[in-house]
Amino acid sequence: MKTKNRQQLLTVAAIVVVGLFAADKLLLSPLGRVWTARSKQLGELRTKVQDGTQLARREQNLRSRWRRMQTNSLPNSPSLAEQQVVGAFDRWSRESRISITSISPQSKHDAEDYSTLQCRVEAAGNLSALSQFLYAIEKDPMALRLEIIELSARDNEGQQLALGLQVSGLILTPHEKRP
Repeated sequence: MKTKNRQQLLTVAAIVVVGLFAADKLLLSPLGRVWTARSKQLGELRTKVQDGTQLARREQNLRSRWRRMQTNSLPNSPSLAEQQVVGAFDRWSRESRISITSISPQSKHDAEDYSTLQCRVEAAGNLSALSQFLYAIEKDPMALRLEIIELSARDNEGQQLALGLQVSGLILTPHEKRP
């Protein structure tokens, strides 16, 4: 092979290598990143469509649950809400034969469209009575949620127990209509 042909061959090879390098940096890598981003976006969109489909299927159930929450929420007035919750605790304690030693209600304005009434309740009784008391709270339609439950023995045998509860009640704030 002649030197001139070899130089031409090396020049063409160098140009091809530089061209491939440039094609990789200018075309293939950016296209690969775009492809990866597009695939990720499509995956997120598929997930959102599946979530939307599931919500559409559960619409009636969710709407009826929301109506129950609205119906069973506490009154918008903090004093009426406290009165209703304290009355319910009194009723549940009488039904389950436990003694409530203290109830400490506190209103919290959590958001624009709702607030909560948090109550710290201290009670005493045997295990069966305290179980009935907790069951009565849970089965009542009032919009209450047990957040913290603390149970401790008051005697050496564990026959008398102390119960500490933190309960929050939902207070929905009605929206004002704007013109």
